Amino acid sequence: MIVRIMGEGQVKLADGHFAELNKLDDDLLAEMESGDEQGFRATLGALLEAVRRLGEPLPDDALEPSELILPAPDATLDEVREMLSDNGLIPG
Repeated sequence: MIVRIMGEGQVKLADGHFAELNKLDDDLLAEMESGDEQGFRATLGALLEAVRRLGEPLPDDALEPSELILPAPDATLDEVREMLSDNGLIPG
């Protein structure tokens, strides 16, 4: 699966990593619903770091269709709320 981190680029990620990412996504969704800004910042950072750690960056000139788009590290809670559907950022 190709994942885009807004403002950074694309990462190729094996499907086997979605259990770990879904846990972080669930935590992020709960923090957003409760308005926990500090938890949101920490979990968003952890989610993006996990994608970077587990994935393989694509070259900057590669323009593959992204199956998943994640917010930039400096995205606000309100900006991410706009991106979310009922399923969160990671399709489960």
